[in-house]
Amino acid sequence: MSTPSRTWVYLERDPKSSYKQLSIKGRRIKARTLYGLTQGEEAMTPEEIAADRDLPLEAVLESIAYCETNPPEIREDFEMEERLAEATGMNDPNYKYHGKPKLLTAQDWARIHRP
Repeated sequence: MSTPSRTWVYLERDPKSSYKQLSIKGRRIKARTLYGLTQGEEAMTPEEIAADRDLPLEAVLESIAYCETNPPEIREDFEMEERLAEATGMNDPNYKYHGKPKLLTAQDWARIHRP
């Protein structure tokens, strides 16, 4: 799925990533990552993020606007990460003691990365 028919200047889907959500063009920084920096107790302003990441302020503002549309691809990426963590055993409370993820079959990978 993709976001509504808006043309983004600074955002694109990273062709080298298995994630569907948009990233800053040529930088491989997920828009959701930048948006997350604006949240919580240690939230940064868009200007601070732009300076910290050496990005145009407009790119940060566009990332925030994209995330505020609640695009389905961000939810889908999160769900894929949850399936991966479950399949590899990383959700197991004892994972920290053995630290080795379960090896996955091609069928497991296909199920985890389903559209």
